[in-house]
Amino acid sequence: MQPPRSPRLPALARRAERPLAGMGVLALAAAGALAGLTPGVSSASSHREAPLIAGDPRADNTDVYAFVSPDKPDTVTLIANWIPFEEPNGGPNFYAFAEDARYNIKIDADGDGRADTTYTWTFSNHYRDDANQFLYNTGVVNNLDDPTLNFRQTYTLTETHADGSSKTLLQDAVAAPSNTGQASMPNYAALRQQATRELPGGGQTLAGQADDPFFLDLRVFDLLYGGNLKESGHDTLSGYNVNTIAIQVPKKDLALKGDPTRNPVIGVWSTTDRKGAAVVADKGGEGKGGEGATADKGGEGFRQVSRLGNPLINEVVVPIKYKDAFNALSPEKDATVTPVVDKVKDPIVPKLIQSVYGIPAPATPRNDLVEIFLTGICKACGPIQADLNSQQLNADVSKDKFLPGEELRLNMSVPPSASPNRLGVLGQDLAGFPNGRRLADDVVDIELQALEGAALTGAIVPALAAGDGVNANDHAFGKTFPYVALPNTAAVNQAVSDNPAGGVAAGLGGLSLGSFPVVGATALGGGVLLTGAAVLVLRRRHGAQQ
Repeated sequence: MQPPRSPRLPALARRAERPLAGMGVLALAAAGALAGLTPGVSSASSHREAPLIAGDPRADNTDVYAFVSPDKPDTVTLIANWIPFEEPNGGPNFYAFAEDARYNIKIDADGDGRADTTYTWTFSNHYRDDANQFLYNTGVVNNLDDPTLNFRQTYTLTETHADGSSKTLLQDAVAAPSNTGQASMPNYAALRQQATRELPGGGQTLAGQADDPFFLDLRVFDLLYGGNLKESGHDTLSGYNVNTIAIQVPKKDLALKGDPTRNPVIGVWSTTDRKGAAVVADKGGEGKGGEGATADKGGEGFRQVSRLGNPLINEVVVPIKYKDAFNALSPEKDATVTPVVDKVKDPIVPKLIQSVYGIPAPATPRNDLVEIFLTGICKACGPIQADLNSQQLNADVSKDKFLPGEELRLNMSVPPSASPNRLGVLGQDLAGFPNGRRLADDVVDIELQALEGAALTGAIVPALAAGDGVNANDHAFGKTFPYVALPNTAAVNQAVSDNPAGGVAAGLGGLSLGSFPVVGATALGGGVLLTGAAVLVLRRRHGAQQ
């Protein structure tokens, strides 16, 4: 299977071209210097994969996406999501970004594991009436400035460069609210459009709620579907929402020296900094660490508590002991921690698959995986004789300053695919994962094949060809920015097939017959009856006192 050739991107070598996309999950090597750290207060990221993250969902970064914009190929779109498993009917407070956190998307253009460009969003809460109201909105909301929108969040967006210089791109911009239902927000798409802001110098950004774009069957953690792949096929995240931050910028804003022609490869990851969070060295830990934690050099008391680049790294590669500490590191520390790097060369998942399904695990050490996710893929990087997405392919990169680190790497010179393949590079589509990550890339199936040696053999493992049985998101993605689907409004415990648009027509929640909300109407009617009864009781008491 020869992928299409490109004058800018040499075709992948026979040994690597088919399966490279499958390697995403193996970027585990990224946990470099974390062995000597233990976190305080909170730290973790990515759909509850680390022990402490359950206590701090607003800092929990679930997924990162980076791709050349299909409708504006001179730009790149970066998307990061937070707050996993948002139940749509989670009122009365619904879901807000944290005020005491900094949400960051970082770009490494020269391959030294440090951010050359950082976009940072900080949020503030605003109530129109918090003394006499408990409602998120007090009536129908048609515009972001409607007085019926009782709670709003605004944000400031800054851009910071490697030398520490920064500029404010937006101030007091309004975030899209949580979608409280079709009765409250009958045209949420219009609200999202109002919240999409143009950026000075080109580009646009959005902060707000969206359908969770990640799709997979999480029963994989029940001993790989209980040893029976026929039990897979349910999208565990169907119906849930996340809080999304998306930004679309010209390629020149991200490329080294502003030149995407000479320097097309970037590395992307996101972080959350918490104010007041403490990350301290554990002298009793194994390996190196101590200074691996990312502290706030500005003296404002912020500490990095969440980090995410490639998908599923912390979940399935990093051992439990190091999961929390992984989130406190930056990529330049990654290659220094032996206990985690060893799990890349000798990953856990193939052994589990062998024990459950009897499929032999590939031979170790897996040095090809170290190249794919610590250095990026290039002919000079290691055993895979192919050029794809290492910053060492950039003409102006200093090779002696290059450091291995786990990042979601994107070669911006690869144009968007006219016919995207959900298996990315594994499906001969060089514009897909692990060359960046698009919303529709099926990273679970890709990574499963990679872990089972598809990159080494050049062939899909037949016994696992069906993957997790979830091949697409429950809602179609958009064709224009911000691309993510609108947030759900139906309760997750309702049958999604009965409410494909989310929620009931009147927006009151609960069961419905056709477009009539049975439970909502019943509750409303019951409230009216109770109110009437209370009025009668008060009148009788008043008459008795007279």
